[in-house]
Amino acid sequence: MTDNFERAGAPGELRSNFTPGSTRWAVRRAQWSAMGIDWRDQEKPKIAIVNTSSKLSVCFAHLDDVAVRVAEAVRAAGGLPFEIRTTAPSDFVTSAGRKARYLMPTRDLIVNDVEAAVEGAVLDGVVFLSSCDKTTPAHLMAAARLDLPAIVVIGGYQRGGTWSGCSVDIDTVYESVGALTAGTMTVDQLGELADQAIEGPGVCAGLATANTMHCLAEALGMTVAGSAPVRANSDRMLDNAAAAGHHIVKMVEQNLTARQVITEKSIENAIEVALALGGSVNCIRHLAAICAEADLDLDVVGMFEKHGGDAVQLAAIRPNGAHQVWDLDGVGGIQTVMRTLLPRLHGDALTVDGRTVSERAADAQPADGDVLHPLDDPINDEPGLIILRGSLAPDGSIVKVAGVGKATRRQFNGPAKVFVGEDDAIAALGDGRIQRGDVIVLRGMGPRGGPGTVFAASFVAALNGAGLGGHVAVVTDGELSGLNHGLVVGQVMPEAADGGPLAGLQNGDTVAIDLDARRIDSHPIRDGEPVRATGEHPERGWLGQYAALVGPVQRGAVLRRPRN
Repeated sequence: MTDNFERAGAPGELRSNFTPGSTRWAVRRAQWSAMGIDWRDQEKPKIAIVNTSSKLSVCFAHLDDVAVRVAEAVRAAGGLPFEIRTTAPSDFVTSAGRKARYLMPTRDLIVNDVEAAVEGAVLDGVVFLSSCDKTTPAHLMAAARLDLPAIVVIGGYQRGGTWSGCSVDIDTVYESVGALTAGTMTVDQLGELADQAIEGPGVCAGLATANTMHCLAEALGMTVAGSAPVRANSDRMLDNAAAAGHHIVKMVEQNLTARQVITEKSIENAIEVALALGGSVNCIRHLAAICAEADLDLDVVGMFEKHGGDAVQLAAIRPNGAHQVWDLDGVGGIQTVMRTLLPRLHGDALTVDGRTVSERAADAQPADGDVLHPLDDPINDEPGLIILRGSLAPDGSIVKVAGVGKATRRQFNGPAKVFVGEDDAIAALGDGRIQRGDVIVLRGMGPRGGPGTVFAASFVAALNGAGLGGHVAVVTDGELSGLNHGLVVGQVMPEAADGGPLAGLQNGDTVAIDLDARRIDSHPIRDGEPVRATGEHPERGWLGQYAALVGPVQRGAVLRRPRN
């Protein structure tokens, strides 16, 4: 280990039990005794319950009750639970300020927050309550960094509602902003739709980043079996929370730590699941960040490229197709996916319950052939996510092919219309300056350029809502939503702020996208100065600190102190 964290000893030894009579033993006993904790209980395994609860967003509104369920289970298993609060970023609420610049940085803020609390108190194990987009990767990153016994509890998806006789959800609201721009919906109608779109707590009910990362947490082996996807506050979700509380104490006793589960093999398993389902494009940067925190020197973009060479898509979950995330839940969820993919997986990879991936998959039901197809009868003969490289993206870029649509051209050549920020692009959409055949370039919006990735997702949603999604391509280094669909090339690397080729692109230059050849090129090829969405003005506060430390997105955009 290259860090200074206090490690557990042999199985049965607790790092949290200090030498009796020492200063830290005495002052801690005084604090905890004053809280009504019996001194004998203070010798038990001490478990952090990391709760990203918040009353700002429905994504997290139920987690306080879940934390109680986990704490009860920890006590019953012979442990001593401590609830720890962190920030709780919601992509639909925290995105309001600074064009969503706070969203990506909150991921790493949570990681540091967990480290400070858990390492500062020298606790023995961690249960993470994960919900909206950034919390699950943050929790997996923190688990990998600390390398303690750790387990993730999935917060679950929300119910959609009904409006005007139709089933609706947050995705419907998101894209209806484009309908408003196009004049096919009124403000009052949009407001009524918003009022009816969500019923109950949890994350958005599509295979966007939140549900994708929930699924990949299970694919990594970091949850109890049968955790994802799951409806928020359902009996199964609450039972899984209790099971995690019981199991974390066993993990501490066995000294089964996160880095025994998060390995190169489990990362490859997660990649296979992401490719088969057509998960959010954002999962690639998050898996890269988890690798960085686990000290796994892996080229995750290259691994997606390699595994995607012969991968196929097995399901079409909204926004990729007609099935809903609860349909995937109903046919067995990720354990059924992993049973189906087992010939392509590392079956000997370890999970948090001590069983291997193969042992877990043996208990799963087979693919139903409708929601989830078998390997020899896929929905598509290519994976749901592909990597494009070329003169415009030498380090790679990502297309969610599962969300492109069969009617969309697979080769798209068009003139670039370049914007720094999505507001100007949305205005151009509203006044007719964006035409069929255009390639809209949103640049300077990556982790360093924002700083903190700037929303490009709202423009893509508006484009689809205006009926142009299949006729206009979008290329960006900014923040996309897993709900976005259409011909969207995201996470262009290097980002424009790092001097990538995107920085040199000019209005009218030709951009050529070829999904079959997996290339994205521009003509002419121009050098350009680094482009940042904020211009030359220095940032203050947390975003300024983030800008000074954030690394390249292809390595997960993690925070690393600059080396001299």
